[in-house]
Amino acid sequence: MSLRAYAPRSIWAFLCALAGLALSSAAPGVLAAGPSARQIMSEVEQTRKLDGSEAVVMMQMNDGKGHKRERKIAMATKLVDDGKTEKRIYRFLSPEDVKGTGILVFDYDTKADDIWIYLPALHKTRRILSSDRSKSFMGSDFSYGDLNIPPIDDYTYTLVKEESSGGEPCWVIDVFPKSAKIAEEEGYKKKTLWISKKTHTVRKGLYFDIDGKLKKSLSTGDVVLLDKKKRRYRAKRMEMKNVQTGTSSVFVTTDVKFVPDTKDEYFTTRYLER
Repeated sequence: MSLRAYAPRSIWAFLCALAGLALSSAAPGVLAAGPSARQIMSEVEQTRKLDGSEAVVMMQMNDGKGHKRERKIAMATKLVDDGKTEKRIYRFLSPEDVKGTGILVFDYDTKADDIWIYLPALHKTRRILSSDRSKSFMGSDFSYGDLNIPPIDDYTYTLVKEESSGGEPCWVIDVFPKSAKIAEEEGYKKKTLWISKKTHTVRKGLYFDIDGKLKKSLSTGDVVLLDKKKRRYRAKRMEMKNVQTGTSSVFVTTDVKFVPDTKDEYFTTRYLER
């Protein structure tokens, strides 16, 4: 799929599957011999990183009362800085009320991400602050933070048990922000994630709000291997349910390709505004 096949004002969006860690619930001796939570987190972080990719995604939002809205998104990603930064551009292709909207993300390993959003109605690009990452991604139940991998050192990890999810053996890990500021910016006091032992991708997630109450649940499916040499995977289906409001959002990737030579010019605010 060529990026040039889309109209310059159409919008790109991308799913990135979240990342998590896990632990074994076997006997203490077995647990001690297994990978640490941080080791698993590093594997998860690497597994989702493609040298470059392009995709088309359908985003469906359900209000819990039988009403649904759909948005079509195109996406591109590219790794730079020896894999320490992933650049992503999102463009919405439809419907008309969001067509042309664009989002540009620089997802860093060790510092807060840079995010810009272009609104065609205003002919203006504005920057989203790191403190805004808990806000909804284009009206969906996913936040900006849900679609990025935060710096590993911002969190502590506890391996909890082994349990299957999505038909796969998984590690289960609790993820805690190291400070109240980080928790407030992300919007979660704790996350519990089920990580596939086979693919190191997240298969299930529970997200608890600042008061410690369950807020959202995530499930993923149709995990595909895109880079056989480096063993890089992506989940083509992600569903986030807000258990407090009854709403839900589903991202389904209808077309995704491994494109290691994605053009640098796509990942600029100038291109975002074309």
